[in-house]
Amino acid sequence: MNVDDIVRDALREQAAEQPPAVAGFADRVLAVRRRRRTRRAAVVAVAAVVAVAVGVCVPLLDSGKEDVRPSGGIVVPKKVESHPDQSPPRDRISVGGTTLVGYSIGEQVKKSADSAVYERTYHLLNPRSGTYGKAADWSWVAVAPGGKTAAVLERDLPASRIGLLDLATGKVARWIPVDHGVGGLAFSRDGRKLVATTYAKNPDLRVKSQGSEGWDADSTSSRTGFYVLDVASGEGAWSEVELAGDAFLNARQDFALTGDGRHVWAGNPMGDIGKEFWDLKGTKVSTPAADKYLEWFVDAGTSPDGKLVAGDFAGKKWKTSSYVVDAGTGAKTEVRGQQLLAWVGNRQLIAWDIGKNDKNEFHQRLVLVTVGSEKEVPLSGFRQGNDGDAGRWEPLFAQP
Repeated sequence: MNVDDIVRDALREQAAEQPPAVAGFADRVLAVRRRRRTRRAAVVAVAAVVAVAVGVCVPLLDSGKEDVRPSGGIVVPKKVESHPDQSPPRDRISVGGTTLVGYSIGEQVKKSADSAVYERTYHLLNPRSGTYGKAADWSWVAVAPGGKTAAVLERDLPASRIGLLDLATGKVARWIPVDHGVGGLAFSRDGRKLVATTYAKNPDLRVKSQGSEGWDADSTSSRTGFYVLDVASGEGAWSEVELAGDAFLNARQDFALTGDGRHVWAGNPMGDIGKEFWDLKGTKVSTPAADKYLEWFVDAGTSPDGKLVAGDFAGKKWKTSSYVVDAGTGAKTEVRGQQLLAWVGNRQLIAWDIGKNDKNEFHQRLVLVTVGSEKEVPLSGFRQGNDGDAGRWEPLFAQP
């Protein structure tokens, strides 16, 4: 039996056995946490620097043909492309329209005796060949809906222009010049807007701290504000976001758009609620009701229908698991998966998880998990090394 047969059988079992999902665990305290999930604390939060921009959403070219809906209510992907023997992947990984459009591998590059820069090497999916290839020397990549175009920044940050890259040819089709240096990018869910986070200095700078043997992220943020740009025209306005005198932010703390595209938001690790929101003109606003349970360090964010929010590590029912939160009530349901990365429809997610009897929390592979089911389907091979080790790959996903 080949890999496709194994995946197909597992998905059929999920559809046959799965009852309607229930919400639970409403008021439980997160007593069991994986060590990595203390990233909310300021010092450890820096580990999230290698994560990709929040909210990158991309439909497949044949979107609308990928889902079937059995009587139990679970969305079962019609087409699965998985490669459990590949890490990092060489061939396309895609489930129900949610596609691994690329990955990055980071390393600390020494620039002087007391400074270095964390640099990413991107490997992007060629939509024609269905394979991943090393991209040009970009410092940051965000993929647009349709899977044909990416917004890119050149190596030296902050950048003075934003490139719109044709993924099939690997060439920049158009440049958008900016007056304020940009360090991070994120598309809106509909792909019509692009949020560009601006910095006074490189947010990926590393320095030698007193008593430290390695490189540490800068202890002060140089974030200055954000652009909300119209992708078609390249036009948009910059909004200044001032830092409070006693505020602490990670050196890289990028902005993104909420799922409905009405607000810009970002994490605030030391704030009362861990995040902040602004309207599109840069005026700070209270937390929108639909975004109350968003966590800046959980990549998956809100489900496409806006009803569920990917939550933090749980580790109660299973050794490694996470919470899915009802966006309206806050009720929590535990789901398999160590770290939730991207939604597949409204009831399934792609996650990192360790093997069944694995004792190493960093020995992870991509898996497909389903709300209300104990099953998970492997999609990639296992990553090697620990968090921050050179050579570990970080995924970049696109959703319909």
